[in-house]
Amino acid sequence: MKTAILLMGHGSRVAQANNALNVIAEMVKEQSGCGIVEVSFREQHSPNIQKGIDACVAQGATRILLYPYFLFAGAHVLEDLPEEMDEAAKRHPGLEMVLGSPLGVHPKLAEIVCERIDESMKSSGWK
Repeated sequence: MKTAILLMGHGSRVAQANNALNVIAEMVKEQSGCGIVEVSFREQHSPNIQKGIDACVAQGATRILLYPYFLFAGAHVLEDLPEEMDEAAKRHPGLEMVLGSPLGVHPKLAEIVCERIDESMKSSGWK
């Protein structure tokens, strides 16, 4: 079985915001050792989630971990993404798909927030 990871972001009209997910995808590919890591967006940017799933299948994936690069499990994660999976299952019978958990609350996120706060305070001259 060939496994793929599909990182799914919200999508933005600001290209730089979308490009950040591509940088994360490269890091994930390197750190995970997974040969297929693709990026897709729920709204406002291409490729959409269906095209992302298709890109994974085109590379030989028989199962895909769809990872929502979202902070919390809101309506997109709880409703929209499962609907996207159902739609893709109609086109790709037998394809295994699992929806991962969003970033959520994690000590490492608090650590990153503190680092960013420290950087901001230093750059503003407050520290």
